[in-house]
Amino acid sequence: MREVDGERVTAAPPAAAVTDPYRLRTVFAAFATGVTVVTVGGDQPHGMTANAVTSVSLDPALVLVCIKHDARMHQALMQCDGFAVSVLAVHQGPVARHFASGRRPLGIAQFATVGWSPGGRTGAPLIDGAMAWLECRVSGVHDGGDHSIFVGRLLSAARRDRGEPLVFFDGKFHQLAQEVLG
Repeated sequence: MREVDGERVTAAPPAAAVTDPYRLRTVFAAFATGVTVVTVGGDQPHGMTANAVTSVSLDPALVLVCIKHDARMHQALMQCDGFAVSVLAVHQGPVARHFASGRRPLGIAQFATVGWSPGGRTGAPLIDGAMAWLECRVSGVHDGGDHSIFVGRLLSAARRDRGEPLVFFDGKFHQLAQEVLG
């Protein structure tokens, strides 16, 4: 046992069963992630808040997004070949909540209260005020348990020069507190 920031901790806690979804969710919640809105364009545009988005490779430039099988976005991604990712800024918590809500309208109506513009490569909505934007072509879909892992080849990418990202940790939105060195 040792002390870290005034708290006594063990090097490794006792192993716990991974079959309890609630307990597993609380463990996964200890991993802070960025918050994004994944979108598809076309006749039935759709958006979804997602934090299971990550870079895969720089050469070729690839990202992945994990989507639960029963999510509307899963079917939308299976039917199109392109999607966009808007990396949300700290002031965009309401946007994240909007696209996480099952009560929002479907189709283009779900974008009526959110500023956006169509991506130049995919036509998928890019959320105004985001920290960064990616447009991707689906290059692979892989099984991931109750999710599918959609791999996208980057078609375009852009980033704002300033701002702070919106972060999701322990079931809540946060902002970065300070830079930690060393």
